[in-house]
Order: sequence, then structure tokens, then C-alpha cells
Amino acid sequence: MNNSEPKITREQILEASKGTLQKQYYIVFSTPVAGLGPVMENLPAHLEHQSKIEREGVLVAAGPHWTDDEKEWLGDGTIVIRAKSLEHARQISDSDPMHQAGARSARVRPWLVNEGGFRLRICFSEGKFEIE
Repeated sequence: MNNSEPKITREQILEASKGTLQKQYYIVFSTPVAGLGPVMENLPAHLEHQSKIEREGVLVAAGPHWTDDEKEWLGDGTIVIRAKSLEHARQISDSDPMHQAGARSARVRPWLVNEGGFRLRICFSEGKFEIE
């Protein structure tokens, strides 16, 4: 970014996007530190932790990133969480066994969701559902 560019404040963005959802979430970018060995060793505890914070209503969505050709996984992923603040989001991220063990490092960023959505179809007679 060019240093001569004007700074845009949070307040300016909130004002400009009035009428949209304006829901604050936090994204955790989780990246391997020392290869896939430690990541795979910590994966069961990590997934158990993810399920726990999902049940608690903290986890919005999470999952791995494929390589650009969609054929491999190099150990990184993204976690979207609900938190009271950036500091609280960092505390949640730090509680992940994957991060505690040093298998992956985490970068936490605030994310304001304004637009988007998903579709949910429930078929009672077949006991099935679809999410798009």
C-alpha cells in the first residue's frame, strides 16, 4: 500500500456499509511451523478442541486449505470464530492444542461480515439436509 494513500477508519467503513449485516467475526490463519509431522500428531486433539468450541457457539467455520491444484494439503487452515474482542479471539486461538504444541502458528485478524449467505434445505421425509 502506498504511504500517500488516505487511511480509512473502522468508523468510515461502518458508516459506508450501513444497512448490511455488520457482524464482527475473527479469522485465525493457522500455518505449520515445522512440517506436517507435528501437525498430524496434534490433529486429533485439535479436532476435538474444534468440536468443543463449536458446541459452545464459538466456532463459526473451519477447515483446511488445499493447494492451488486442489490435490494436496500442506497443513494450513482457517478458523472463523465469535469473540468479544481481538484479544479474546487471540486467547481462543491460543487455547487450540495445535497452537499450544507449536505445531502451527496463528495469525488472528478481525473480519466484518457485511454480505453473503448460505442456503439450507431440510427434507423431513428423508431425514436429510443440504447446505449450499
